[in-house]
Amino acid sequence: MVHHTINGKAKPIGEKWVWVTSMGLAVGLLMVITLLGLIVRNGLAVFWPKPVSRIELTEDSRFAMRGTNVLGGMIAGSRTKIVQSAEGGDREWHLMVGNKDVYGATFRYIDHAAAKNISFPPRAIMVERMEYGFAIGLPAAIHMADGTVIAANDSTFDRDLKALINEATTRRKEIHRIERKDIGVINHELQQLRIKERRLSSMPDGETDAARAAIGARRAELQKQYETLVTRAAAMRAEQNAHRLELELFTGESRQLPIGAMVHAHYPNAMGFGDKLAHFGRGLWAFVSQEPREANMEGGIFPAIFGTFVMTLLMSIAVTPFGVLAAIYLREYATQGLFVRMVRISVNNLAGVPSIVFGVFGLGFFVYFVGGSIDNLFFSETLPTPTFGTGGILWASLTLALMTVPVVIVATEESLAAVPRGVREGSLALGASKWQTIARCVLPASAPGILTGLVLAMARGAGEVAPLMLVGVVKLAPSLPIDHIYPFIHLDQKFMHLGFHIFDLGFQSPDSDAAQPMVFATTLFLILLVVLLNLGAIIVRERLRRKYATGAF
Repeated sequence: MVHHTINGKAKPIGEKWVWVTSMGLAVGLLMVITLLGLIVRNGLAVFWPKPVSRIELTEDSRFAMRGTNVLGGMIAGSRTKIVQSAEGGDREWHLMVGNKDVYGATFRYIDHAAAKNISFPPRAIMVERMEYGFAIGLPAAIHMADGTVIAANDSTFDRDLKALINEATTRRKEIHRIERKDIGVINHELQQLRIKERRLSSMPDGETDAARAAIGARRAELQKQYETLVTRAAAMRAEQNAHRLELELFTGESRQLPIGAMVHAHYPNAMGFGDKLAHFGRGLWAFVSQEPREANMEGGIFPAIFGTFVMTLLMSIAVTPFGVLAAIYLREYATQGLFVRMVRISVNNLAGVPSIVFGVFGLGFFVYFVGGSIDNLFFSETLPTPTFGTGGILWASLTLALMTVPVVIVATEESLAAVPRGVREGSLALGASKWQTIARCVLPASAPGILTGLVLAMARGAGEVAPLMLVGVVKLAPSLPIDHIYPFIHLDQKFMHLGFHIFDLGFQSPDSDAAQPMVFATTLFLILLVVLLNLGAIIVRERLRRKYATGAF
């Protein structure tokens, strides 16, 4: 440390700036921790059950609904009133009343001063449904298909309701398997038969009569199987609506809900800590493993997790060899001069190009030019319906690979430059060629730095949204890019992505109040996925660093 003398005493120069830099680091860490804490808190709170309140309003309350001064629901939060009024206080509750099919909205804001009495009925039930969100009220009875009625005060009511919901869930999975898997296989084969017929249309009729007859016979057989499956699925759907739950709403109305449309039912006011913990785990698993429902505001995010993982993996596979080879040429083979300096400047500038520009390039080059050429050469029978000439997970991965390749090039170059010169000279002195030296000595020693570039590329690529909107991501994908239909990996298919899922929930949802908790939960899982992907690369990097440790590292 440099010192200067003041009044005969030596004092260090620049010591105060050390405190300034440390304060900057502390502020940065505090901001990151606060943001992550907010996301974790609000993301996990979605799955923790909250009590259901019965709220009696004052007689002249303007918050009365459907002719009654009694409301019920889950208090999701409290806030300062946006619009202040002369009467009442300055706070209001954010109340999830549920029953969207009855009330038209899932949430309402209730003035604190309008509440005359608040109670928590122990038999208040929350029913998660396939459509219209939660149904909230007091159970009255179960109406069985044979006319039997099981009253809510019957000792077997809760057990019977749970058994009927489990039965409906099993039947729903069977219907899903029939419609998605069995009928999907038939539709795929019918499409292949149509393609074969188009190919035969360009050949003389006499040479294709036998083939046409075989196609017709196979189509008739598939059509018969299709009708059988459709009839079976329709019969199972009719069974889904056979049993009904009678529910008394807090507003005094009575509704009969089909049990076949229910996913889960619980009594939040009667749950102990262990029950709440089990409910939390069940909700967390359902969110990770199920498909989205209700305009992505209900259900899970498994297709989005899967699509994000596959896209990031394909992007990493594509970007690594191109980035490493470019860096090897620039560092080891190219003559250092004006041209190489211009290339490096261009690579650095490419890293600063807005991501939407890469999306436009990917749409024009990968989708329209490359994909369109592939369709014309290999899939002309399916035109004008495009196969590769439209957005898909392959083009999305290549677009993001192009966007992140500068990061890999720069990181690889720096890692190659860090390898001691003596390693190269020793290898060449032993008779190895230049490429053998690079492949067997330089690259293994620089592998940790290369993986650092890959980690940075994955972190950026996994969270990008703007370019994906142009080259393949969709709001809801009917199937996964990897399934049971040959060739099993469908790189031409559109896919879901966690980043776009967050954008869709936050800015395009028809019910922003219902979508807000899902935004935090999805954001949490996007961060966790990126962390897991990066953690895997970091573990490999550290192992390679220990293996090839030299004095340069």
